[in-house]
Amino acid sequence: MLVFLNGAFVPEEKAVVSVFDRGFLYGDGLFEAIRIFNGKPFRWQEHIERLRAGADFLKIKLPYSAGQLRAAADKLIARNKMPDSLLRIVVSRGIGAPGYSPKTAVKPTLVMSLRSAPKLDPNNPPQWKLITAIFRVPANDLLGNFKTSNKLLQVLARAGADEVGADEALLLDTDGFVTEGTSSNIFWVKRGALYTPPISAGILPGVTRAVVSEIAADIGVSIREENIRIKDLGQADGIFLSLTSLGVVEVISLDGKVVKRAMLTERVRKGYGEMTNNA
Repeated sequence: MLVFLNGAFVPEEKAVVSVFDRGFLYGDGLFEAIRIFNGKPFRWQEHIERLRAGADFLKIKLPYSAGQLRAAADKLIARNKMPDSLLRIVVSRGIGAPGYSPKTAVKPTLVMSLRSAPKLDPNNPPQWKLITAIFRVPANDLLGNFKTSNKLLQVLARAGADEVGADEALLLDTDGFVTEGTSSNIFWVKRGALYTPPISAGILPGVTRAVVSEIAADIGVSIREENIRIKDLGQADGIFLSLTSLGVVEVISLDGKVVKRAMLTERVRKGYGEMTNNA
């Protein structure tokens, strides 16, 4: 497989980054994962805008324009013959002097790579078991709005889910409110309406989360942003997750307890399938 590394297409075994890169040393960087359908990145512009917003927040100057990145991504997809895949973009601050100060790191590292994407079978959609992680994220954390390269809390939370046979872990903040999954946004159904935590709570403004909002508007369903505690989430009429790799995933259990299943979840999932089929 070919990888795009700092402007060149190189075989993956030769796509190496310095051990002194700040992304490796400190997680000083960002990433995006973009679903590729029929050779085209789904919601490219939204992903790149979020990447740029994160880079501006971290004060990392992206080494390529959006147009240059798209051209390189299209070539990478074509040369690897992977029209249905997941594209990962990673940007680090690059190499600098030892220590936390970033002032000497002036040449960012940028990598784009592809991996196989999970198959989306409309007749056999995924259904996930969800647990509550023991770890807490800071309430109203500004870094939570970006896909930074330091995701240790998410790694540990997901490891906890793996240990008990769950598919995803749900993170609460230090105030005890539900925020998001380790790699997903969460929605719940109550009395025919959709709810999701607010961006101001320090969650990632997921691209697929925004797609769900569009689908809900198309089918005449309101979405309300509210904070919720885990005991109240368990009383919802239905729960589902949104994520780049799989789109819309229904939750069938929370902390070992069966949750209600809502027809609205299936309507949203079908809407996502129709949207991506026409992408």
